[in-house]
Parts: sequence; structure tokens; C-alpha cells
Amino acid sequence: MSPLAVILTIVAYFTVMLGVSWLSGRSSGGTADFYGAKKSNWLLVAIAMIGAPMSGVTFVSVPGMVGVSGMGYIQMLFGFMAGYLVIAYVLTPLYFKLNVVSIYQYLEQRFGVSSYKTGAWFFFISKMLGASVRLFLVCLTLQLLVFDPLGLPFALNVLISVAIVFAYTFRNGVRSVIWTDTLRTLCMVVAVVLCIIFIAKNLGLDFKGLISTITGSEMSRVFYFDDVNHPQYFWKQFLGGLFTAVAMTGLDQDMMQRTLSSKNARDSQKNLITSSVMQTVVISMFLCLGVLLYLFAAANGISETGDKLFPAVATSGLLPVAVGVLFIIGLVASAYGAGGSALTSLTTSFTIDILGAGGKEKVRKWVHVGMAALMGLTIIVFNALNNTSAIDAVYKLASYTYGPILGMFAFGILVHRQVRDGWVPLVAIAAPLICLVLQLNSERWFGGYKFSYELLLLNAGLTFLGLCCLIKKK
Repeated sequence: MSPLAVILTIVAYFTVMLGVSWLSGRSSGGTADFYGAKKSNWLLVAIAMIGAPMSGVTFVSVPGMVGVSGMGYIQMLFGFMAGYLVIAYVLTPLYFKLNVVSIYQYLEQRFGVSSYKTGAWFFFISKMLGASVRLFLVCLTLQLLVFDPLGLPFALNVLISVAIVFAYTFRNGVRSVIWTDTLRTLCMVVAVVLCIIFIAKNLGLDFKGLISTITGSEMSRVFYFDDVNHPQYFWKQFLGGLFTAVAMTGLDQDMMQRTLSSKNARDSQKNLITSSVMQTVVISMFLCLGVLLYLFAAANGISETGDKLFPAVATSGLLPVAVGVLFIIGLVASAYGAGGSALTSLTTSFTIDILGAGGKEKVRKWVHVGMAALMGLTIIVFNALNNTSAIDAVYKLASYTYGPILGMFAFGILVHRQVRDGWVPLVAIAAPLICLVLQLNSERWFGGYKFSYELLLLNAGLTFLGLCCLIKKK
């Protein structure tokens, strides 16, 4: 695709996106910006939450990872579904009972101010780094397709990308996020389905041949039970998926802001369970697309793999122009939507949790400006470090930053004792540092064992044990 075609596609998509944002937020204001005035339809939220955890990383990296790990990611999807059950029937009733705007207010009610601020700061770091990694990957793709051919710098790419995200989230808050998430979910699903159809047609496959080709490929392996030291070992992936879902959804202000906008806890539970099942189906389609992309690349002499595979195939000119257009729409829909929801949640958490200025609209808007600027700066730093490990980087960052939050919530729910609140930040910092030391030395200390996403569970466990040491005497 030419740079002009890419630009026109992006402009057309965001014209629609800004229109949806404006229409959905005409009556927004005050606390409705934070949690949607508790009026969101549960099915609409469920559809929005299909695409909410997906980003440009999902759109580009999940198909690309098939060449290395097959379809082992499905094991993690099973863990996600189990994690959503925990969120629906343990955390959601708790949040509705406490009637909180920010979920980290629970920590203040349970332990004290230090614990509350610790949870809020860990979320802030987690979400800022995670959102920046996701948007960074998309900026790299747009740099190759548009900005490099036009001789434009990466910094301008970042400035325009962050400005777009800022534009449709500045006024309307979470209600706008739900509607725009619904739009991007539909765009992503349509894009992946039509890309599968076009590539299968190019390879001469009918529906029966498509299924047999995917299932017969050596890249279609799902389960890994044979080697406990392997990063794809089933129980590592399943438990990692379970606790990642609990941490990155149930303990994430960004994700829970959506489901807490439902009318009541029962509606929230319905949207969580529905979205978890549909997410599994959609991500499985991305994995199937990955198999087809590798087969197509091998048949046409395309050497790119991993994160570069899908962009290379979609813009190669060997497929109909519609495939390139669908790729761009799916990419910008997933990436900028994820960036927008992250920006909204960062604004909410920083305004309420860290500044204590909930309900002050002027403060919220200035914080929103600051969060956008910080996100852009973080992306530029990632580019300077040349860190392009996408989906793996996101989950590894989550293992370190969400672990203390998970441990604090688990202790608060399971252990009905008070702790020395002032010492909680020390425990929350020590646990990730211990995990880092163990991960760097695991193969030498534990007979070749390699940590995968179960590192999140270890991090939370160490935080839990640390809090046990802080229990006050009766």
C-alpha cells in the first residue's frame, strides 16, 4: 500500500471514531466521566470487553508467535476464562458492595492510606508501561508504511498518534470508551475473518481444506505436557493465564471501569462471562490466521517472521488491496482504542487515587493532558532503547508490576487481619526485586527451569507472605 492509501484509511476510520465518541458523550459530565453513570447495557459492555484487552500487540504479535510456539497460547486462554470466573464472582460483588469509583479505594478501606497509594502507583506504572509498549508497536508499523517513505521523524509519528488518542477521550470519559471499544471490536473481528478468507482463497483452500490445512500443520500444536521446564508447559500457561486475567482485568482500573459501568453486579457478571468466551474464539481466529500467514509467506518467498509477518504479507501487493486496508483498520482500531482506554483509566486513577481530586472536572482534564504527554515520552524512550519484543514484553511487565497488587487484594480478601500499613510499600517493592533475581538465575539454581508467566503468581505469593509478616497482634 502507498503511504497516501494508508493515511486515507486511517483518516476515514477516525472520522467514524470521533463521531461515535461525540454522540456517546453528549450528556457526560462529572462522575459519569469516571464510571459511565452506572447505566451501560451489559451486552454492549461484553462486546466492548472483547476488544478491550486486545491491542496492536494482539493484532500483530499473536499471529506472528505461531511460528515459534504453535497454538500453545490457547492454554493461556483457558486460564483467562478461569480468571474471569474469579473476577465475576469474587471481585465484582465486592466492588459493587463498596460502591467505589477507583477499585484501589478498597485497599484504603481494608488496610490504610499507604496500601491504597501503593496499589494506585503500581497500577499507574503498569498501565503506562503496558499501554506505551502496545502503542509503540503500532507506531513502528506506521513508521515503516507512512513516515519513513515520506521522510518524517518518529517523534512526529508519536505526536500524531497520541494526539488522536487524546482527541476522542478528552471530553467524554468511560462512556465514550465503551462505545469506541465496541466499534473497534467489530472492526477487528471483521478484519481477521476477511483476511482469513482472502488468504485461504489465494492458497486455493475451500472451507474443508482450510480446516484440514490448519489442523494438519506442525504449528497447530496446542498442549504441552511433556517438559515442565519448557516455557509452554500447560500448567505454567494455564495458571499464568488465570492470574494474569485476575490481575490485568480484575485488578486493573482500565478494565474494571467498563464493567463497573453496568447497572448492577449481576449485569456485570453476565458481561464478564460472555466476553471471556467470545475473546477465546476471537484470539483463536488470530492464531489460525497466523498459520495461514506463515504458509502464504513460505509459498511466496516472504522472509519476515514474528511481529513483522502480518504487516509484510498484508502490504506485499500479492493479495487484494482490501487485505491491506483491513490490516490498517484492524491495527489502528485495536491499537488506538487500547491507548484511549488506558489514557482514560490513567486519568481516573491519578485524579482520584493519587491527587484525591475526584469530581473536579478541571483537574481531570489537566491530568488527561499530562497523561497523554507522558505516554508519548515513554514511547519515544522505548524507541531509543530499540525494544521491539511485543506481547512477551507486555506480560513480563505485568508479572512484575501487577504481582504486588494481586498479593495485596488476595491478602485483604482471604486474611481478616490488619497489617502495619506503613510497611506495605516496602513489601510491594521487595517482592518484584526478589522475582527478578530468581528469574535471572533460575536455570542455574533450579536445574534448567525457566520462568514464564507464572512469575506473576510467585510475585503475588511473595507479597502475600510479606503482608503476613506485617500482621498486627490482636
